[in-house]
Amino acid sequence: MEISTNNINNLVKCLQATLSPDPNERKQAENFLLSIECNKNYPLLLLHIISAPNDVNVDLVKKIGAVTFKNYIKRNWPIDEDTLQNKIHQEDRVLIKEQIVTVMLSAPDAVQKQLSDAISLIGKYDFPDQWPNLLTTIIENFAVFANAPTGDLTPINGALETAHSLFRKYRYELKSQKLWTEIKFVLDTLAKPLTELFVLTMNLCEVSKDPKVYNVILVLTKIFFSLNYQDLPEFFEDNMQIWISNFQKLLELEIKELETESDDETGVLHQIQSQICENISLYAQKYEEEFSSYMRSLVTIIWKLLIKTGSQPKYDTLVINALQFLSTTVIKPQYRDLFDDPSVFSAICEKVAIPNMQFKASDEELFEDNPEEYIRRDIEGSDVDTRRRAACDLVKALSKEFEQVTMSSFGLYVKSMLDQYAANEQNWRSKDAALFLVTTLASRGSTQRHGTTKISELVNLEEFTTMHVLPELAKPNINGMPVMKADAIKYIVTFRSVLPPQVIVSTLPALTKLLEAESVVVRIYAAAAIDKILLLKQPDSKTPVVDAATLSPFAEQLIKSLFGILTKPGSEENSHTMKAIMRTFLTLKQQIIPLLAELLPVLTDKLTIVARNPSQPEFNHFLFETISFCVKLVCTVTPEGVGSFEGVLFPIFQIILQQDILEFMPYTFQLLAQLLEFHSPGNVGDTYTILYPFLLTPVLWEKTSNIHPLVRLLRSYVRKTSPENFEKSLNINGLLGVFQKLIASKSQDQEGFRLLKTIIEHCPMEVLQSQMKNIFVLLFQRLTSSKTTKFIRELIVFIFFCVIKYGATFMVDLIDSIQNGMFGMLLEKIMLPDVQKVTGNINKKITAVGIIKVLTDTQKLIDGPYAQFWALLLQSVVCLFELPEDETVYSEDKLLQDDNDNSYEAGYSQLAFASETEYDPLEGIEAKVFLGQSLTKLMNQLPGRVSILMSQGITEERRAQIQNYLISLNVQIM
Repeated sequence: MEISTNNINNLVKCLQATLSPDPNERKQAENFLLSIECNKNYPLLLLHIISAPNDVNVDLVKKIGAVTFKNYIKRNWPIDEDTLQNKIHQEDRVLIKEQIVTVMLSAPDAVQKQLSDAISLIGKYDFPDQWPNLLTTIIENFAVFANAPTGDLTPINGALETAHSLFRKYRYELKSQKLWTEIKFVLDTLAKPLTELFVLTMNLCEVSKDPKVYNVILVLTKIFFSLNYQDLPEFFEDNMQIWISNFQKLLELEIKELETESDDETGVLHQIQSQICENISLYAQKYEEEFSSYMRSLVTIIWKLLIKTGSQPKYDTLVINALQFLSTTVIKPQYRDLFDDPSVFSAICEKVAIPNMQFKASDEELFEDNPEEYIRRDIEGSDVDTRRRAACDLVKALSKEFEQVTMSSFGLYVKSMLDQYAANEQNWRSKDAALFLVTTLASRGSTQRHGTTKISELVNLEEFTTMHVLPELAKPNINGMPVMKADAIKYIVTFRSVLPPQVIVSTLPALTKLLEAESVVVRIYAAAAIDKILLLKQPDSKTPVVDAATLSPFAEQLIKSLFGILTKPGSEENSHTMKAIMRTFLTLKQQIIPLLAELLPVLTDKLTIVARNPSQPEFNHFLFETISFCVKLVCTVTPEGVGSFEGVLFPIFQIILQQDILEFMPYTFQLLAQLLEFHSPGNVGDTYTILYPFLLTPVLWEKTSNIHPLVRLLRSYVRKTSPENFEKSLNINGLLGVFQKLIASKSQDQEGFRLLKTIIEHCPMEVLQSQMKNIFVLLFQRLTSSKTTKFIRELIVFIFFCVIKYGATFMVDLIDSIQNGMFGMLLEKIMLPDVQKVTGNINKKITAVGIIKVLTDTQKLIDGPYAQFWALLLQSVVCLFELPEDETVYSEDKLLQDDNDNSYEAGYSQLAFASETEYDPLEGIEAKVFLGQSLTKLMNQLPGRVSILMSQGITEERRAQIQNYLISLNVQIM
């Protein structure tokens, strides 16, 4: 593509068309852009459009061009490491790097942001080695700004934003020599001019209240954080006074003109102060020794800042970061005296902790108008960046270091707040803060599964629960004081593992009533609490705290109320409710069966609804899990009941498969396998027979998430098909085609082996015999092309599985028929060196029994070309029994993470109740006993031969060890 007026105009029209309201025109334009992006000069044309004067291209076209350019860079700049394919012409790459910074610096803010991100994307791959002058170009703008600090600030802000986006990766990248080298280059080049720019801009702030000047300061503070994150640079250590003293000035600064009128939009000064709090927290945590002289003055400054900062949401980030700095300081022994004073504790409680723990108007608005988000923050642990959480962390730090005085000081305020509520329930915000404070003070350790597991000895939790929590749950008006009810439920959930079991169980009737509450938050909290309580185990016996007998008196109402939640606005697809339903079914077990005729259609109707637009993956998972449990519960006792489930479920499965609902297909395959496994042998059924050819279609196997459940389903078909119908019903070539595809994949080869072992176990020999040689040819081709530890392990187990099924002599001859002496090569190169890599008790048993059969049933090993390996194979069996697994891996294992077919793909989750029980094809056989019996039989058949075989291939010391081991099995070598 030439850089011509005609091409530029055509490209402008195409960019404009990407915003067309007509979807066809929009799609056509997008496809055209994708089709020409590999052309030479395409990115330069975009830069030309972006940099054209405003009278030529309007801002909107420039914005579209900038976004298109950034996405182009994101897709095409990386060079494929395997093929070395370069999607961008080398001349274009050079010119882009020459032009982009200049274009970005003079661009409007919206365009500048996109180009800055594009520079960062290029820098990820090219900076600094292939783009060393980028930093120089940025620094040149520092000098331009210094010469005219009152001029246009767009270029300097653009230069700094670019530097910020370039260096931001230093905050999260793992330490490496490459990273250290890059950071050193940046520091050597940038640290001094950056500091000079900071001082210059601070001087400018003395006489200016221009937000753009303060924006320069803001970006400088962000760059400071990135450059100091990995380690304390020598330059910044030497110039710490310059930076920190100015940070202190900025923290104490108050400029009304930089405030915003909105309660939600944060002004630039408070953004600066918030970033500074992050910066000093970093120094306090990581560079304490060098930073210690500034800590005391900063604690005072931060303290004053917190007291004067308002409660509006726009200050939240500042308050959170300031509180985190104080939390970092509290736990340092050298600053203990700053806090070890009752008056300090009183001030922290009254002026910092409680105000920031208060239930704000914005919280109440969220509670009522966006309950899903409120729940996500409050009981699902995503409240990390909230004032409450930051205040909680400060109180926890104080109570850890000064437990007695913390409990004493804060306890007075807790009592006062509870008294306020007792005097007038309109003061419910006071009790809300009191409950949160008690929870913070009492908890000393917790886990996701069990809630709080360790509490402070200074808090009488049971008494507090009885006096202040249980009464809230017991109030007859389930719709009154919803926040208080939610708080009480959350309290019970938090302390469920440390309160007496009888106290927790006593809440179940009240929680069941609260499932009917009008408040979405209250009814979901009640469902979540029931779920957690039903999971509790007795500490001594590990039996459930709540069993079917406990639940029975109100089970019917509980189930009715839980299902009712799924019909109410705001909670139709709530995962906590679905988990509670599943847990209730699981607790009631057989008692739920009489109700399934009524409940199962409700579940399947819900499944039909969510299948139209799967949007809540956790809810969907537990919906399938509940259905799976019902199948297992009923059909384990009454296998013929499977037909009733199939009648209800198959129409839904048909919709899912026909409409290609990707999220639900893995679940569908798991349930189909579970249902089919309850069929009697030889009775697959017409519906499954009709479905079978569809399961072999290649497109299904392209989705990684389908593979494991599809293999499970095919194996169920194989097991349930009668031997006489095997060839007619199962299309053996189609099955082996699936095996061939799977075995070629480094990430899915184990699934190929699982499928093949099931085929070999159940398929009549006459059907499979003609294919056996081809199967092993495929396996050996894969062995030659890609030898991973997993494949070797699976191959060894598979070979010995075949030995057990078909006999040792047959298998040795089969492998040798591929190439003369191949079995010996396998023994020498694969089996003997790597047999110790086999994992799992059943796989070890299969391998051991297979080796024993080879040792005692194969003429070629007993008295033939492979006799030299006999003693080594016997030794390998003994090692398999007695030594730990070999955990060394092949070098190709590291390539697994780069394997194209191993990319992450959402969609597959194992259903616990549809999971496959571990199958032992050698059930009843004890491998060590089998070794003794087989060797004794061989010695009786060939007296003296075993002792001769034992003398070959192993040292005398090892031979003696093996003989002693065999004696322990009552086997005497003769």
